[in-house]
Amino acid sequence: MKNESLIFAATVSSIMCMMPGVAHAQTEGSTSDAVKIEASYIGDVIYVAQGERSPKLYLVHDAEIAAEVALDRWSGTSGTTLGVHLLATGGGRPNDAAGTLQGVDNVEVGPHRLKLYQAWVEQAFAGGRGSFRFGLTDLNTDFYQNDSAGVLLAPAFGMGSELAATGPNGPSIFPSTALTGRISLSMGKSGYFRAAVVDAKAGVLGDPEGVDFSMRHGALVIAEAGVIANGKIGVGAWRYTRRQDDIRALAADGSPVRRIAAGAYVIADQKVGGTTDRPVNAFLRIGVSEGKTTPFRGGFQAGVLMSGVLAARPQGQLSFGIQHGLLSRGFRQTLVDEGFRTRRDEWGLELTYADQVHPHLTVQPDIQYVRRAYSATGGRDTVILGMRFSVSN
Repeated sequence: MKNESLIFAATVSSIMCMMPGVAHAQTEGSTSDAVKIEASYIGDVIYVAQGERSPKLYLVHDAEIAAEVALDRWSGTSGTTLGVHLLATGGGRPNDAAGTLQGVDNVEVGPHRLKLYQAWVEQAFAGGRGSFRFGLTDLNTDFYQNDSAGVLLAPAFGMGSELAATGPNGPSIFPSTALTGRISLSMGKSGYFRAAVVDAKAGVLGDPEGVDFSMRHGALVIAEAGVIANGKIGVGAWRYTRRQDDIRALAADGSPVRRIAAGAYVIADQKVGGTTDRPVNAFLRIGVSEGKTTPFRGGFQAGVLMSGVLAARPQGQLSFGIQHGLLSRGFRQTLVDEGFRTRRDEWGLELTYADQVHPHLTVQPDIQYVRRAYSATGGRDTVILGMRFSVSN
């Protein structure tokens, strides 16, 4: 723990020192125009006021540095970009006290490490209407994403739990990505299509087993199509190429039944009111899975994002969301066998307000209520009070 704290402190110090210089460097000279560097730090103060355990205060940290380099001037190609993204996490794990299945803080992780989060090369084609990307990349950048849900802290607003809980150790999302080949196409005036083949086992430099080059666990295949007009509307589907263990069912020899994990989702993110400077957006996502290989059969997330709600604070964003996860029957039966009280689903409400109080600092109070899906103590549901401090260049 001491070494992890020292690594995290050194990373944060480096980011804080370089932020003003990074912002300045991007405005000078033709060479810097080809390089974009973004540095950020998130510090969350999370108080679990009511949960599975006694009330407790946690600090959670996430520091990141990302760079994108246009390689055209050096490689002689056209539309070639290289991306590298490092991250370091630190702090406690508030969900230990909250006792939820879907989590309460989207930068909370297990073991803390300094790691190579993403590293990829992308080639544009068809006059910029298409691109191919290969490397370590976060699926949630291109798939199953609602931009208007990005302010909310609960992890379920990132990627639906019925997909986020799949694979040998989770799909290629924060905090560990996997080798990915992704194609993206623009079609007509507003249509888009994206597809990717992703190593089923996530792992990056900094993880105990590093990057998996063997593909011995098979691959996750995912595709999404839709229209980008007044926001976004899309549909997607995903499937693993190799069978995975059923979460409960056993074969005649006592081994887990092997099944193909698969699912689909719909997303909508639309401007529903306001003005150009102060829009009001609404979002909705619904996802389903086969319900045999993961704890979740499906779920939904919905909410609104209002910008500039206070006339004196045009940068402020107020967001409200509801998230829901429907448990699979096999997972519920397993919980009952282990002595837990269970419900068919877990759902939560979140209200948050983010305001840029300085060109580089955003302050964000947050409150969540979660009706937990299971409990060891039979106690009351979870209430979380939070404050996020975000520093970026």
